[in-house]
Amino acid sequence: SQFQLLCCSKSQNSLGEYFEHYIMTEDFLKTAANLKKISRQGWIDKLSIKNPESVADHTFSMAVIGMIISDLENLNSEKILKMVLLHDLAESEIGDIVPEKMSVEEKQRLENSAFEKISKSLPEQLVIKYTKIWKEYQENSSFESQIVHQIDKLEMVLQAKIYQSQGYPKEKLETFLDAAKETITHPRLKELFTKITTEE
Repeated sequence: SQFQLLCCSKSQNSLGEYFEHYIMTEDFLKTAANLKKISRQGWIDKLSIKNPESVADHTFSMAVIGMIISDLENLNSEKILKMVLLHDLAESEIGDIVPEKMSVEEKQRLENSAFEKISKSLPEQLVIKYTKIWKEYQENSSFESQIVHQIDKLEMVLQAKIYQSQGYPKEKLETFLDAAKETITHPRLKELFTKITTEE
């Protein structure tokens, strides 16, 4: 009947959309997984570490800090964790560019372009949602983005202290600690910073 044909047609369209979204999402996941192979460049440049942490390692550690802080402080955990997961995603395309290599404006332009390219492989409703979160982080325009920027620095401090415990010279790590100290202002994060940096 005409009704059956219409239902069948709608069902086929839905199935087609499902597979299209599945393929698109798979592309996004593969790109994100590439972060496991991207080294954190600062450790190579400043400490000459041959096998430093990856960007994915850094993101995971940030996510753990973000989860704990947002739960302790009753913050928007979902938004903070999504922002953490997205904040370095562009590096899967352009690598980890350290501040000394180019201007902040040029770096942001490259990152925004890369993020737009990567996010296009997602369904439209997710592109809109994730781009909004990404822009907030890039512009540091919300309370959550300010927290994530501080978590980013705190995780760097944590990793610096790990490298110090492995025998890397303390004096070479001071620049990382100084940079973080200027950024971290949230009381709970400052408390963690002090605890991490005062332990030998």
